[in-house]
Amino acid sequence: MANILSNLAAERRALSPESTAYLTRSADAKWHSHSWKEVAKNVDQAAFAFETLGLRPQQMVAVFSANRPQMIVTDLAAYRNRAVPVALYSTSSPEQVEYILKDCGASIAFAGDQRQFDILNAAREHCRALRHIIIYSEDVEYDRKDRHVMTYENFLALGAAASRMCRQEVEMRTRQASPDDLATLIYTSGTTGEPKGAMLPHSCFNACLKIHREYLTMLSPEMSSLAFLPLSHIFEKAWTYFCLYTGIEVYINPDPKMIQDAIKEVRPSCMCSVPRFWEKAYAVIQDKLSRVSGFKKKMMLKALRVGAERNLRYARLGLKAPMLLEMQYRFFDRQIFAPVRQAMGVDQGVIFPTAGAPLSNNIVEFFHSIGVNIVIGYGLSETTATVTCYPQTGWQIGTVGTPIPDVEVRIGDNNEIQVKGPTVMTGYYNREQASAEAFTEDGWFRTGDAGYIDEAGAVVLTERIKDLFKTSNGKYIAPQAIESRLGEDRYIEQVAVIGDNRKYVSAIIIPAFEALKDYARRHKIDFRNIEDLVNNSEIREFFSKRLEKLQKGLAGFEKIKKFTLLPREFTIENGELTNTLKLRRPVINNRYANVIEAMYC
Repeated sequence: MANILSNLAAERRALSPESTAYLTRSADAKWHSHSWKEVAKNVDQAAFAFETLGLRPQQMVAVFSANRPQMIVTDLAAYRNRAVPVALYSTSSPEQVEYILKDCGASIAFAGDQRQFDILNAAREHCRALRHIIIYSEDVEYDRKDRHVMTYENFLALGAAASRMCRQEVEMRTRQASPDDLATLIYTSGTTGEPKGAMLPHSCFNACLKIHREYLTMLSPEMSSLAFLPLSHIFEKAWTYFCLYTGIEVYINPDPKMIQDAIKEVRPSCMCSVPRFWEKAYAVIQDKLSRVSGFKKKMMLKALRVGAERNLRYARLGLKAPMLLEMQYRFFDRQIFAPVRQAMGVDQGVIFPTAGAPLSNNIVEFFHSIGVNIVIGYGLSETTATVTCYPQTGWQIGTVGTPIPDVEVRIGDNNEIQVKGPTVMTGYYNREQASAEAFTEDGWFRTGDAGYIDEAGAVVLTERIKDLFKTSNGKYIAPQAIESRLGEDRYIEQVAVIGDNRKYVSAIIIPAFEALKDYARRHKIDFRNIEDLVNNSEIREFFSKRLEKLQKGLAGFEKIKKFTLLPREFTIENGELTNTLKLRRPVINNRYANVIEAMYC
C-alpha cells in the first residue's frame, strides 16, 4: 500500500492542478492563493534538493519555525525521500532545541526567523550530525560565506538544477516507500521531564486520514480551514494533512496573536483550536451581555433558552424540533445569534474541533445554543491526534465523544484510559524502557489520563493521572476540572490550583488584566499599574465573590479557600507552560513556593 503523504502533492496536482492547496497572508493583510500545480512543483524541487544535500531514507530533518507554507512543502518533500521531518515548537528554548537535535540526530534543519536561526546556528557546535541549515525568512542575517547555510529560495534552486540521476533516485525512493517507514517524531511537551519523541510511522497517517475522511462526512472540498494552532502540534499537523488530502483549502495563519483578525477575514468552515480560544470568546460575549438591561436583556436570555432547547434537545439527537420552537429559533437566529457568529468570524463554520484540555460544559452548551458547532475531542501525540470526538448526532456534553472508527478504548487500572488501533505510535525514539512502560502486556497504549466510559459508549475524562493530588485530609482533587470551571470567568486569564498534601485547596490566579483595568476604572478604583490592582483589597474582595459563585456545586473539600493574584502571566519562555500551553506544575510549585506557603500560614 502506498503512503498517502509521500504522493499527496503529485496526486492532487494530477487531480486538480489549478485548485487551491493553501493561502498565505501578506503584510498588507491580503490572502494569496497557491495552487496544487505550484505547490507540487516546489515539493519536487525541495525533494531533489534534499537528495543533492545527501539526505538518506529515514534520516531526520528538523523544522524550527512558526506556521509558514514552506513547512508543508518541507514535510511533503521529506516524505518523497522517505525521510523524517521533526517539527520543533517555534517558542522552544535553546536547551530544548539542542536536546531534540541531539536526540533525533537531524542532519538538516530549517529555521523560520532570526531567533530560530541563531539558536540552530549555535547548536551546530554541539550537534555533530547537523550539516545544513536552510532559512525560510528573507530577513534573516547570516554569514554568506558559510557553505552550510542557505536560503529557502537557494534550496529550491538547488533542486531545480538537480541531475537526472538525482531525480531518478527520488522517484525510486517514493515508489519504495512503505507504511512501516517512520513518518515523523512528535516530541511530547514534557510537563514533568525531558520530551520524548513519539514515533509515528506512515501507517498511522494512512489510517488517520482515511478514518477522518469516512467519519467527517459533513466536510467537502469546497470548504476552508484556518491553521491556527502550530503546525508542530500533532492536532494541527494531522488536521492540515487531512484538509490537504481531501481538497479543503487551508489558510495558514502565521501568528496566533493575529487569530481574531484572521478568523474574521477568512470565516473558515472549520478550524482546530484549544479550549482557551473559546473561553476568551465566551468571556467577551458574557461581558457584553452583562452590560445589557431591560427588554433587550430579557430577549437575549429567552433566545438562549430557545437555542438550548432546539439545538441540545432536538438537533443534537438528530430530531426535528416542534414547529413553534423552530420558528422561535429561526427568529432569534436572525436577530441575535447570526450577528454574534458574524462578529466572531464563525458564521460560515461547519465544525470546530476542540481538544487539548477540558472545556467547561457551560461554554460548550452556550456555543451550541447559538449555533456554533464545537466538536469536543480527545487525543494525544502518541495516537496521531484523535482518539474520540463528538459524533454528528447523539453526543453528550461532559464527554469527549465516542472512539473514531478502528480505534478501541478501554479503562485499565486506576481508571486509566487505554487505546489500541492503527493510529497508535510504535514507541518513543531512543527510549526502549519508556516505550515498554507506555504499553500494557497485551499491547494497549497507556494514555496517563483517567476517566470512564458511559452507558452510551462515550468517554468521560476526569483528570490527568499525574496531575491528580490528595490533600492532607485524604481527599483527591482533580485540578484541571477546577481550573476549567474558573476559566469561564472573563476576569480570569490563568489559574493554577494548589493543594498536594495541604490542609485545603488554594490557587494562584492570573487576572485578565485589560478586563480588570476596565472594571477598576468603572468602579473608580485608583491604580498606577497591575501590581496596585492585584494588591487592592476591593479587587481581592471582588475575586472572592466571583470564586464563590464559580465554585457552586463543588464539594467543600474541592473549593479554593485562599488565593493569590499575580501581576504577570505564566509563559512558555519562563518555563511555566509547555509549548502546548499546559501548566508545568512542578515549575510553578517551585518558583512560587513562598507565595504558596503564605497561603497556608
